[in-house]
Amino acid sequence: MAGNRSMLQEISKRVASLDWPSLQKQLDEQGYASLPVLLEEAECRELIGMYDEEANFRSRIDMERYRFGQGEYKYFAAPAPPLLQELRSSLYPELAQTANRWLQCLGGETVYPGDLPAFLERCYEHGQVRPTPLILKYETGGYNCLHQDLYGEVFFPFQVVFALNRREQDYTGGEFLLVEQRPRAQSRGHVLTMEQGAGVIFPTQHRPVLGTRGYYRTTLRHGVGTVTSGTRYTLGIVFHDAK
Repeated sequence: MAGNRSMLQEISKRVASLDWPSLQKQLDEQGYASLPVLLEEAECRELIGMYDEEANFRSRIDMERYRFGQGEYKYFAAPAPPLLQELRSSLYPELAQTANRWLQCLGGETVYPGDLPAFLERCYEHGQVRPTPLILKYETGGYNCLHQDLYGEVFFPFQVVFALNRREQDYTGGEFLLVEQRPRAQSRGHVLTMEQGAGVIFPTQHRPVLGTRGYYRTTLRHGVGTVTSGTRYTLGIVFHDAK
């Protein structure tokens, strides 16, 4: 038990030590932010090792069946592993600050509370009670079509993805894709790579962009390019729960 507490405190310290002013600036200026290596190799292996233990998950989705792409993912059951719970809870407060600032830019009021339990309570009030953190698995030829992860009326405007295994060693290809649809203009795409344990913060649905007449809203979708060899595992952290 003491070991678990120590590990959770370490996760919290790593998140707190991130250069959050720089990350928030990246989010404001480019719509996403790259996280340095935050998960150790052993922690990544532990999460991958959970994938074949069905008791850890509430459901499995075959992407091809639903025409989402080619691959699969599994949603963690409640309660999620302590490492994942701490990571989700520690990332939320700083992102809530940015979320509220973005709302103000677009003329709205701040609505996101300062901690994750308070936000999840709002999800529960709207019938969104199923946990959404997940692990995604892609074999050679796998990919994920551009999409948004909206699971109900209440959603959080950011989510985070972490690479769990080694690019160019365990797999090739499989770049993270982020496409921004701008009003009356052609879409802009980003192709991002992540080292093992590193991550990307990106918008769930849209973001504010400053134009000549003030802020306007752009829509974003994300996906994964084709894995050309090997097996790619990623951890997805969605902060709102699902119906």
